[in-house]
Amino acid sequence: MPSDTNDLVNRRTFLTVTGSSGIVGLSGCVSFGGGEESGGDGGTGDGSGDDGSGDGSGDGSSDDGSSDDGSGDGGPDTISLGQPASLSGQWDFLQPGVSQATDAAVAHINEAGGPLDAELEVIRRDTAVDPQEARTVTTQLIENDGVPAIVGLFSSEINPLWDFLQDFEVPMVTPWPGSTFLDTRGGDKATPEDLSDDEWLWRTVVGDTVHTSGSAVYALENDLDTLGVLNGTTEGERSYVEGFLSVYEDNGGTVAERVEVEIGGSSYQSALSRLFDAEFDAFLVSLPLESAITALSDWSDAGYGRQPILSDPLAQQDLVDQVGSDIHGAWAGSPGQSGPSYDTFEEIYSGEGDAEINAWTPPAWDAMQVIALAIERAGEATPEAIERNLGPVSRDGGTEVNTFAEGKEALANGEEISYQGAATPTNFTQHGNVFGSVTISTAGENGFEATSEVPAEDIREYVAEGEY
Repeated sequence: MPSDTNDLVNRRTFLTVTGSSGIVGLSGCVSFGGGEESGGDGGTGDGSGDDGSGDGSGDGSSDDGSSDDGSGDGGPDTISLGQPASLSGQWDFLQPGVSQATDAAVAHINEAGGPLDAELEVIRRDTAVDPQEARTVTTQLIENDGVPAIVGLFSSEINPLWDFLQDFEVPMVTPWPGSTFLDTRGGDKATPEDLSDDEWLWRTVVGDTVHTSGSAVYALENDLDTLGVLNGTTEGERSYVEGFLSVYEDNGGTVAERVEVEIGGSSYQSALSRLFDAEFDAFLVSLPLESAITALSDWSDAGYGRQPILSDPLAQQDLVDQVGSDIHGAWAGSPGQSGPSYDTFEEIYSGEGDAEINAWTPPAWDAMQVIALAIERAGEATPEAIERNLGPVSRDGGTEVNTFAEGKEALANGEEISYQGAATPTNFTQHGNVFGSVTISTAGENGFEATSEVPAEDIREYVAEGEY
């Protein structure tokens, strides 16, 4: 771990981010699995870097003849991971924090010697959270760039592409998806050595089942017993609402009216009129930010009143600035930032830039740490090796470590390890999920500020382990 700000600045001098399809780390390096390096489409360059780390020949070997998957005698010079990203599109406002967390993790991991003493890099390409673009980008990262693991993908990409992604048999560790679709899909089924039952998807952010349960519990504790619902028609918006309502209705809450709308509308007055014809204590809004700003501005102009409850991505300064003071008092429940190593993460993260921390930022850090530790434990950087080791480096029973640096040292000493994350303890369930607390953030003059927390133990009873 860096000891001072100067160390952080020095680490940043060798990191590059090239345009909207950038790569973090050193360019012109060979990644696992061979494949010709791509250039003009936002790839890593032509593979002819001056550092001699790769010749771009696609034969899976570095210049000194060692296999770049870590299985050769000399080990790899560089290990590349792929990051599908929301550099554009309706969720692009969340990407800066996730990119900075990823970059900070890469810098920390490399400063600690890197997995297998190799230089770690991340190839980042834009999908705009479009399933077809995600299909293209993921294929390119795996088949052309030869990455042994993916760090990214949203619910709206994963769910419709599930079978397609499974066919790759490449581990995908993502800080993004909340979808309840993944509650019983993914992970190693708690049999790390047996790949036959694996489903190759792991998420370091708590799913909607967890944090919407926390929001629903908080609503009921505050006597908001009747609800109106306004949500978009995409997978993410629907999943959030379904997760919330499952706990809310099972514990005595009533939904008076639910209205679904298309995203990107210029006005939502008609939908609001239908919604507010019903009587309810509060209304839940699950829309992308731009659509939510339009809808809530219409709500404010019409003077409808009542308590707004917001899906977690909406806890943004822009919403308060554009809707105005009527939105004060609205609250959102989001994945908590209460992992055992959060303070360590925050210190390193703050030295890498000024992007705002959001609910997906600490999970992005955790995703990078746990993949690097899995590679280190495995002794090679192949998809199968990483997949077999994600569970063992994170679950209970080993020496608790907060960073890759601590984990690398413990593994070198022959110890088993248990990575303690920044967002959650990162103790993967059989389905590759994590569990954590929920933070309640309330809108006011200074934007959204954390005002309460629903502890993980208060939510656990609403989420059956076998179902998550």
